[in-house]
Amino acid sequence: MDIGALLTSAGINIAICVVLLSLYSILRKQPSNVSVYFTRRFVSEPVKRSDPFCLERFVPSASWIMRAWQATDEEILAVGGVDAVVFMRIVVFSIRIFSIAAMICIFLVLPVNYYGQEMQHKRIHAESLEVFTIGNVKEGSKWLWTHCLALYVISCSACVLLYFEYKSITKMRLAHITGSPPNPSHFTVLVRGIPWSPDHSYSDAVEKFFSTYYPASYVSHQMVYRAGTVEKLMKDAEKMYRMLKTVEPHGKQASMPCCLCGGTTHSFKMLSNEAESVKDKTSVDELQPSQREKERPAAFVFFRTRYAAVVAAQVLQSPNPMLWVTQLAPEPHDVYWSNLSIPYKQVWLRKIATLVGAIVFMFMFLVPVTFVQGLTQLDQLSHTFPFLKGILKEKLMNQLVTGYLPSVILILFLYAVPPTMMLFSTMEGNVSRSERKRSACIKVLYFTIWNVFFVNILSGSIIRQLSVFSSVRDIPTQLAKAVPTQATFFTTYVLSSGWASLSCEVIQLFALLCNVFRKFILRSTEEPSNCTLTFPHHTEIPRLLLFGLLGFTCSVMAPLILPFVLVYFFLAFLVYRNQILHVYVSKYESGGQFWPIVHNTTIFSLVLTQIIALGVFGIKQSPVASGFTIPLIFFTLLFNEYCRQRFSPVFKRRPAQVLIEMDRQDEQWGRTEEIYRQLRSAYCQSPLITHDVPTVGNSHRDDQESSQDPESLKPGSQLVKLNE
Repeated sequence: MDIGALLTSAGINIAICVVLLSLYSILRKQPSNVSVYFTRRFVSEPVKRSDPFCLERFVPSASWIMRAWQATDEEILAVGGVDAVVFMRIVVFSIRIFSIAAMICIFLVLPVNYYGQEMQHKRIHAESLEVFTIGNVKEGSKWLWTHCLALYVISCSACVLLYFEYKSITKMRLAHITGSPPNPSHFTVLVRGIPWSPDHSYSDAVEKFFSTYYPASYVSHQMVYRAGTVEKLMKDAEKMYRMLKTVEPHGKQASMPCCLCGGTTHSFKMLSNEAESVKDKTSVDELQPSQREKERPAAFVFFRTRYAAVVAAQVLQSPNPMLWVTQLAPEPHDVYWSNLSIPYKQVWLRKIATLVGAIVFMFMFLVPVTFVQGLTQLDQLSHTFPFLKGILKEKLMNQLVTGYLPSVILILFLYAVPPTMMLFSTMEGNVSRSERKRSACIKVLYFTIWNVFFVNILSGSIIRQLSVFSSVRDIPTQLAKAVPTQATFFTTYVLSSGWASLSCEVIQLFALLCNVFRKFILRSTEEPSNCTLTFPHHTEIPRLLLFGLLGFTCSVMAPLILPFVLVYFFLAFLVYRNQILHVYVSKYESGGQFWPIVHNTTIFSLVLTQIIALGVFGIKQSPVASGFTIPLIFFTLLFNEYCRQRFSPVFKRRPAQVLIEMDRQDEQWGRTEEIYRQLRSAYCQSPLITHDVPTVGNSHRDDQESSQDPESLKPGSQLVKLNE
């Protein structure tokens, strides 16, 4: 590929970005799109829809860019929580490190690569991109020390920035634990693998076990029930009732306009009394199995203090590790209720099955990747499809096929990866939504790194046989030969998958089409009540880390990619801030659990870059550069081990010192009784079941009932507290 093909790809993607961003600045001003582009404000407060018509609404503007640029980390934290701040810190870290890499490599390494051979250079637009890679430097050149120096600067800068980011995010996580109001998850332990006994129910077994072994700290428990068919129907009926209730007042008939003829569909009559909807609750209970038959071998156990809950969650409860398995419970809104009914003995089988399925899916993806790489090599493409020879001789078609089409086809195939990995993570049996999304994030990350980076190298260069792995010693050499030749494809991939994807992200194409269909086809005047979206960490974090990997590995080998990567991260800074401030709604908080994934992937990218550079220096017969690269690899691994020992435990366990101090503050301020009342309603599986939370016998029951607020005993009080 030459510079002309690269500029063609860049021009197409720049045009797409400009058009979509301009269109977004117009669409966001339209009152009918409030539920699409201002979802957070739409959910939290009523939005006035009486905006007068004005010409300014149809003129593109950059006001949203200034708003996103001026937003502070405190605003991001208040709106999106710790996870949103951590995500933006990933983008800021990438901007910093690749700004340093771009300055070093563009002004120091790129001229050395360009003049590395004694040759007659063409005009810039006709130059091949391989001229700007390290492959153009002749063997034994004394100028290879510049590449080694750039590698040292990039690696040391990345380690220093990583250290300060890890330290800052660790403090932020601790501040989140200590500064947030009392969270029911801090006092709750999820128990799975409860042994079955024909003599008593699961609930009795839980009460007996924890009353015996934790008599001073055990408060009560909440069983997990199997959702019955009637309960699901009642939930659906309740949702339908709420939706129809907003159409017309009670006692009137509600109708919807027909989208075909303009008439009305069959009308619905609203009941004036809720008692009319369910005439006799006992008749519903008769259709349900007994409480004992509905119980599942899982329960939420509540403790008096945070420290007691942490101890119970981390201690082995039984000589049989498969029984009485405990872990800290996720937040109430973070619980994934469907997976709580899965027997704990099946979890390890599910994890193995999903791992095998993910690996099979990963290797099945070799077919489209190999096809994409065939498009980048015109000789093979013309040989396979002779009828394309005449078309490919045209310069514009040549540049379009080699510079733009391959990356676009690969992106279209990659759209199927996140939903598939999310399905695998659901089948694993994760009990929380954040854990499921974190598992899907790791799977998507491994998938994209393997298929976009390694498979493209293996299928698109001289390494076409899997025998490359027959000798571990030869891997650096083989990668060193492959990466510079594929740097051109990676550059176009950053343009297509990076710049264009951010434009599609900000315009929210799917939500916009659904909104247009609902308003202009169905002619609905009511806004949807469930239009909120959570931030897609499992798709966006792998994309950021993949571009970071491409930037690191190609920085010294082919520095021409760095300006495109840097522009992507600058655009991502503005787009994601805008989306966090206005679109995505945080329903739960993981406390920055995604950062260790980012740190480990960055270290992997650095070590991989150093190994590739070691192979390149060996090929170029530069023993001095090779000798200086080996200590750098050990230094990076040693730095990673230090961070793992210093910061990583805080993301896995909560410090006892902090928890004990928080428990003492609750006692001093007299908040313990209020916390106990919240625990009784926080983990309510179904609002239709108000008797799911049994209390402990003897003194525990007496203490709690005496401290109950009379209002909390009214029917429906648990539902109100849960919604709050």
